[in-house]
Amino acid sequence: MASFSYEIIETIAVLSEGSKGWKKELNLISWNGRDPKYDIRDWSENHEKMGKGITLSKEEVQTLLNALNESNYF
Repeated sequence: MASFSYEIIETIAVLSEGSKGWKKELNLISWNGRDPKYDIRDWSENHEKMGKGITLSKEEVQTLLNALNESNYF
């Protein structure tokens, strides 16, 4: 497995917490020293383990917000 690095620049929100202490978080993360991106995924309590997630650019987050604001789901 290829190695990678990450740095959590900012925790924006904890979206939920599972029974085993893992938390689904929205964070601003720098992956492999690159510019930070928005990231949603499950994290262990000490941020040493992570689940699968999704990483979005600022533009993608803005598009998502616009789509949610224009929808009739909320």
